[in-house]
Amino acid sequence: MTRDEKFRVKRRSARRDLWRQFSSIPALPLKIALLSAYIAGAVYVQGKQEAVDAFMETLILPAPLVEAICDNLLRSYLLAGVIAFVVLLVYPFNRKMVTDGCLQIALTNNAGETPTLLRVRRDKEHPRVKIWELNNPSIPLKMWEDKQLAIEAAFDINVVSVDFGKSTSRIILKFVPGRNVLPKHIVWEDEYLSPDSFVLTLGEGYIGPVTVDLASIPHILLGGSTGSGKSVLLKLLLMQSLHKGAEVYIADFKGGVDFPPAWHERCRMCFEEDDLLELLTGLADELERRKKLFGKVGCSNLDEYNKVSKTQLKRLVFACDEVAEILDKSGADKKRKDQIGLLESKLSIIARQGRAFGIHLILATQRPDANLIPGQIRTNLGCRICGRADSILSQIILDSTAAADQISKEARGRFLLHDGTMFQSFLFDETTTLGAGGNSIQA
Repeated sequence: MTRDEKFRVKRRSARRDLWRQFSSIPALPLKIALLSAYIAGAVYVQGKQEAVDAFMETLILPAPLVEAICDNLLRSYLLAGVIAFVVLLVYPFNRKMVTDGCLQIALTNNAGETPTLLRVRRDKEHPRVKIWELNNPSIPLKMWEDKQLAIEAAFDINVVSVDFGKSTSRIILKFVPGRNVLPKHIVWEDEYLSPDSFVLTLGEGYIGPVTVDLASIPHILLGGSTGSGKSVLLKLLLMQSLHKGAEVYIADFKGGVDFPPAWHERCRMCFEEDDLLELLTGLADELERRKKLFGKVGCSNLDEYNKVSKTQLKRLVFACDEVAEILDKSGADKKRKDQIGLLESKLSIIARQGRAFGIHLILATQRPDANLIPGQIRTNLGCRICGRADSILSQIILDSTAAADQISKEARGRFLLHDGTMFQSFLFDETTTLGAGGNSIQA
């Protein structure tokens, strides 16, 4: 596209955007209120015309411009209002800064057009969050996502989310100022425990607590390199599960050294692969048993069943701190491959059907092997969390390199959710014991 063609495209786009600028003024009630105030002001000014004329007669040699304004007070008021309206409409605050920033990071379409800032407002639910509504000149959402780090650097902000508005011609960019950074350490407090049925708190994000509801997203895939804080987050989730009355099963092939004795007392620990197959077979059998129970009473999920049944069923949570240890087939003989196949089969059954029957998987890995977790299991792990990682592991966990790009190599306890939410996980005291009856861990 030639320079002249680009210029003509920009000129035509500018004309088309004029009406869009007007529609970006917040809401119809506010537009009506502003218009009403403007009309009321015109009536007031008109009523003061005679008083102004009398005052002007007392002046000696008034300035011609002042005399012209005072002689035509209403017209001057209306003209000033129109000028103010056009200025506010066409040149919202920071519009030029946004345009320049987009040019600097090459956030443009093929004609060289940049997004235009239409409106700035606060998020009603999260006062710390500001929202930019921008006119989007045919820039794909994928480019906005790929440019997130550049956007943050250009405008000194932390992006919370970026998505289309009412149509693909609008972009809604939510962010907090760059000075509102996440702390490096956050100590767990009992008040962080969610009061909702089986909502687990992951950590603190830019706009508040970040949670996952196992009733709707039943399984979690957790990744991160050594020292990223992955094991701490895993135990944080298991601690909350115990606090909410779940039965927890932990597969740990390091002899359980990462889990203090209190975990051994209140959880079913598994250290051998033969025991693991027995454990997973038991969970799969329990799934089938619950399926029959629910069918008899006409319930479709655990919460419904517990409401109508005298016998309350607990949620069951199976966690594996390093799933690579049980699913890695490299160098394995036929007997071991067959055993791994059985393990995969049981995990697959739970992954596909566990949500309705209250049986959940939390699988953690630091091995960047795309073939490690079979697709039939991986596709059912709806909540994906990645800490500090290389691009390969980030791609496995999140289907993108976002964790490698956005999490510092020195960060510990910093994680990225599958939906792009960044958060800092909590730390809790590992030396404490489980509460009475196994229903809580005092942090």
